[in-house]
Amino acid sequence: MANTTLALVNIFIMITQVLIWGLVVWAISSWLVAFNIINAYNPVVRAILNGLDRVYAPLVRPIRRILPDFGGIDLSPAVLWLILAGLQQLVPALVMDSGLLLQ
Repeated sequence: MANTTLALVNIFIMITQVLIWGLVVWAISSWLVAFNIINAYNPVVRAILNGLDRVYAPLVRPIRRILPDFGGIDLSPAVLWLILAGLQQLVPALVMDSGLLLQ
Protein backbone atom coordinates (compact mmCIF):
# COMPACT_ATOMS: atom_id res chain seq x y z
CA MET A 1 0.00 0.00 0.00
CA ALA A 2 2.85 2.37 0.79
CA ASN A 3 4.43 1.98 -2.64
CA THR A 4 1.10 2.64 -4.37
CA THR A 5 0.46 5.74 -2.28
CA LEU A 6 3.96 7.02 -2.93
CA ALA A 7 3.55 6.40 -6.66
CA LEU A 8 0.24 8.29 -6.69
CA VAL A 9 1.80 11.21 -4.82
CA ASN A 10 4.67 11.28 -7.32
CA ILE A 11 2.22 11.24 -10.24
CA PHE A 12 0.31 14.14 -8.64
CA ILE A 13 3.56 16.09 -8.27
CA MET A 14 4.48 15.43 -11.91
CA ILE A 15 1.04 16.52 -13.15
CA THR A 16 1.16 19.75 -11.15
CA GLN A 17 4.69 20.40 -12.42
CA VAL A 18 3.55 19.97 -16.02
CA LEU A 19 0.61 22.30 -15.34
CA ILE A 20 2.96 24.91 -13.87
CA TRP A 21 5.33 24.79 -16.84
CA GLY A 22 2.42 24.90 -19.26
CA LEU A 23 1.09 27.93 -17.41
CA VAL A 24 4.43 29.67 -17.85
CA VAL A 25 4.42 28.85 -21.58
CA TRP A 26 0.83 30.09 -21.87
CA ALA A 27 1.60 33.39 -20.14
CA ILE A 28 4.77 34.04 -22.15
CA SER A 29 3.06 33.12 -25.42
CA SER A 30 0.24 35.56 -24.70
CA TRP A 31 2.82 38.33 -24.17
CA LEU A 32 4.57 37.39 -27.41
CA VAL A 33 1.30 37.58 -29.32
CA ALA A 34 0.36 40.89 -27.66
CA PHE A 35 3.68 42.46 -28.70
CA ASN A 36 3.49 40.98 -32.24
CA ILE A 37 6.63 38.92 -31.76
CA ILE A 38 4.96 35.74 -32.93
CA ASN A 39 2.35 35.60 -35.65
CA ALA A 40 -0.95 34.21 -34.39
CA TYR A 41 -2.15 33.78 -38.00
CA ASN A 42 0.28 30.90 -38.55
CA PRO A 43 -1.81 27.68 -38.37
CA VAL A 44 0.71 25.82 -36.18
CA VAL A 45 1.06 28.72 -33.75
CA ARG A 46 -2.73 29.18 -33.69
CA ALA A 47 -3.22 25.49 -32.90
CA ILE A 48 -0.73 25.62 -30.02
CA LEU A 49 -2.26 28.81 -28.63
CA ASN A 50 -5.78 27.37 -28.89
CA GLY A 51 -4.66 24.20 -27.11
CA LEU A 52 -3.07 26.15 -24.28
CA ASP A 53 -6.14 28.38 -24.07
CA ARG A 54 -8.46 25.40 -23.79
CA VAL A 55 -6.46 24.04 -20.86
CA TYR A 56 -5.72 27.20 -18.88
CA ALA A 57 -8.63 29.57 -19.59
CA PRO A 58 -11.10 27.47 -17.54
CA LEU A 59 -8.57 27.30 -14.69
CA VAL A 60 -8.06 31.07 -14.46
CA ARG A 61 -11.68 32.09 -15.15
CA PRO A 62 -12.85 31.68 -11.50
CA ILE A 63 -9.74 33.49 -10.28
CA ARG A 64 -10.44 36.41 -12.65
CA ARG A 65 -13.95 36.71 -11.21
CA ILE A 66 -12.58 37.04 -7.67
CA LEU A 67 -9.60 39.34 -8.32
CA PRO A 68 -10.22 43.06 -8.60
CA ASP A 69 -9.40 44.95 -11.80
CA PHE A 70 -5.74 46.01 -11.81
CA GLY A 71 -5.97 48.23 -14.88
CA GLY A 72 -5.00 45.83 -17.64
CA ILE A 73 -2.66 43.66 -15.59
CA ASP A 74 -3.87 40.07 -15.31
CA LEU A 75 -2.60 38.47 -12.12
CA SER A 76 -4.75 35.35 -12.42
CA PRO A 77 -1.92 33.19 -13.89
CA ALA A 78 0.29 34.16 -10.95
CA VAL A 79 -2.47 33.25 -8.50
CA LEU A 80 -3.00 29.93 -10.29
CA TRP A 81 0.74 29.29 -10.10
CA LEU A 82 0.68 29.94 -6.35
CA ILE A 83 -2.28 27.60 -5.91
CA LEU A 84 -0.60 24.82 -7.92
CA ALA A 85 2.70 25.26 -6.09
CA GLY A 86 0.88 25.21 -2.76
CA LEU A 87 -0.98 22.04 -3.67
CA GLN A 88 2.27 20.50 -4.82
CA GLN A 89 3.66 21.01 -1.32
CA LEU A 90 0.47 20.42 0.67
CA VAL A 91 -0.82 17.14 -0.77
CA PRO A 92 2.36 15.08 -0.14
CA ALA A 93 2.60 16.52 3.38
CA LEU A 94 -1.02 15.59 4.11
CA VAL A 95 -0.51 12.07 2.77
CA MET A 96 2.62 11.60 4.87
CA ASP A 97 0.95 13.03 7.98
CA SER A 98 -2.10 10.80 7.55
CA GLY A 99 0.08 7.73 7.93
CA LEU A 100 -0.91 6.18 4.62
CA LEU A 101 2.73 5.57 3.77
CA LEU A 102 3.33 3.65 6.98
CA GLN A 103 0.65 1.00 6.44
